Amino acid sequence: MKSNIGTWIIYSLLVMLLWYSSGSIASARPKNNDPIKIVINNWTSQAILSKIAGRLFEKQGYLVEYVLQDTYEQWGALHRGEVHVQVEVWEGTNAKLFSRMVQAGGVVGAGTHDAKTREDWWYPSYVEPLCPGLPNWKALKRCYALFATKETYPYGQYLSGPWEKPDRARIRALEMDFKVVEVENGEALNKKLFEAINNQLPIVLFNWSPNWIEAKFDGKFVEFPTYEPECESDPTWGVNPELLYDCGNPKTGWLKKVVWSGMPDKWPCAFTTLKKMNFSNKGISELVFMVDVEKKTVVQAVAIWLKKNELLWQSWIAQCCSKPWLKNE
Repeated sequence: MKSNIGTWIIYSLLVMLLWYSSGSIASARPKNNDPIKIVINNWTSQAILSKIAGRLFEKQGYLVEYVLQDTYEQWGALHRGEVHVQVEVWEGTNAKLFSRMVQAGGVVGAGTHDAKTREDWWYPSYVEPLCPGLPNWKALKRCYALFATKETYPYGQYLSGPWEKPDRARIRALEMDFKVVEVENGEALNKKLFEAINNQLPIVLFNWSPNWIEAKFDGKFVEFPTYEPECESDPTWGVNPELLYDCGNPKTGWLKKVVWSGMPDKWPCAFTTLKKMNFSNKGISELVFMVDVEKKTVVQAVAIWLKKNELLWQSWIAQCCSKPWLKNE
């Protein structure tokens, strides 16, 4: 009799444990099989971080798709739920749109990376002896002829990319004799920089941090008048009382993650993981260096990072989401 009672108790405990475990597993499983659509922009760090997020979502059993979009069109798509995740929103480029879309209710923040960002005009240090007073913008204004090219003569050339920047408005507001020349993408911008440095030619171009350039080349950002939000909204603010954008970009900008507002309910484990996903300037620079300098593919860089940082990325996945779905490929 005692043996039968003991067996019954053990059996009951096992049933309860199995029921509890099944409930936990069920809560960790994806609610649906719809793919999470992650935005891919046209610069290296964003592509790498997007693919890292995608791999972590896949390890939890979610389906993932990647959608190529520019930094302006992505906001409408996020707001409408046509895409769902953006892992890199830079304050210097997208602060206004981010704030507007969050207020409109279609987009929510998913946390901020430790990395501090800066996007502005940049030059190699060997330019300084040729233009005394740098990095002050007034020195650059005086030395405009130093940067003239066949394409821009008699104006100096400022080399930029395809991203939405108010450089022409800044040039007008600060009355600088420069013309903006845009290249196709970040790779083309890097090529122009390599050519200039190899030949020690004067160049001023768009650069950003975190980026691999700061780890490989000695150079500085141009110091424009310090950014304040009023620079973009109040013409009377700043050195030019009639025009906007008479300032530089934020020097220690934020780097945020944002999602479609329906994501937290539809893919809860993925959203929790994204909120915990966090990169520093050094971490991002190392990833970009692998692709832009060492010429690894984005997929290769992601695989290397996942292997080297297994404990870190596993800590980003909530315990209730990690088993049995977590696959250690």
